[in-house]
Amino acid sequence: MLLFLLLFPAVIIAALYARRVQTLRGTRRAVPGWRQLCMFAGLVLIVIAVGSPIGSIAGDLFSVHMAEHLLLGDIATLLIVLGLTAPLLAPILQLPGFHRLQIFVNPVVAFVLWALNLYLWHLTFFHEAAVRNELVHVVQHAGFIFFGINIWMALLGPLPKPAWFGTAAQFVYIIAVRLTGAVLGNVLIFGEVFYRVYDPGRADWGVGAGSDQAMAGGLMMLEGSVLTICLLAWLFLRTASQTDERQELVEFARAKGVDLTDARAARAVASGRSDEMRERILAGAVS
Repeated sequence: MLLFLLLFPAVIIAALYARRVQTLRGTRRAVPGWRQLCMFAGLVLIVIAVGSPIGSIAGDLFSVHMAEHLLLGDIATLLIVLGLTAPLLAPILQLPGFHRLQIFVNPVVAFVLWALNLYLWHLTFFHEAAVRNELVHVVQHAGFIFFGINIWMALLGPLPKPAWFGTAAQFVYIIAVRLTGAVLGNVLIFGEVFYRVYDPGRADWGVGAGSDQAMAGGLMMLEGSVLTICLLAWLFLRTASQTDERQELVEFARAKGVDLTDARAARAVASGRSDEMRERILAGAVS
């Protein structure tokens, strides 16, 4: 049941994504190949996490269950968001009333919801309920996927960002996500054993309760550290690239006799619309 409830949406999303990619192919809004690879890799990771032996052993060992959740909620969702572009999402964004839902990808809202979901499912009562009840388990996984996509959309997604969410704010955002996970990871490593629901499975595998929980916390810390380093490296490289691109855009406008401010050029670059701005400059549509 769990496999079907996650596999079926993944197949539907993959089909709709492929159809939209085909529609945009050959236009200047075509989806780059690396983004397509990211999307399909993310969907495949979801299927692997649930349908492979990882999903089967997750009910026996908390450490394996943690690995499953990290694949679902962090890595797969990150890849899915990297697979998105604004033109690709255009049909969804144009649905009546959909703009009201964009509040969810506000960085503050996205972070709070993600953190609440993360800690809720690690409370003993809710976590053990998910292990014992397959339907609750589906809800748990759906929550990790939804709020995982949401938190990465706020940082990496193609939707417009708040004006205040610049490089410094994004740095704070990445660190806040890291520290939130690190606190929970440390509690799991050094705290008492919280989940006795795994005791029968631990006995079958010959793994101690304390060791199993410490390994789960260690996995969370390790994965979070690697992910944070990658995100900070991305932020640094993107900032350097955008600085150069902004300067080139301003100089291009100046050469065409157009007065383009640094702030306006920066907004165009940050939203991925520098080519559009160049076209407007050439057409004399920028005043």
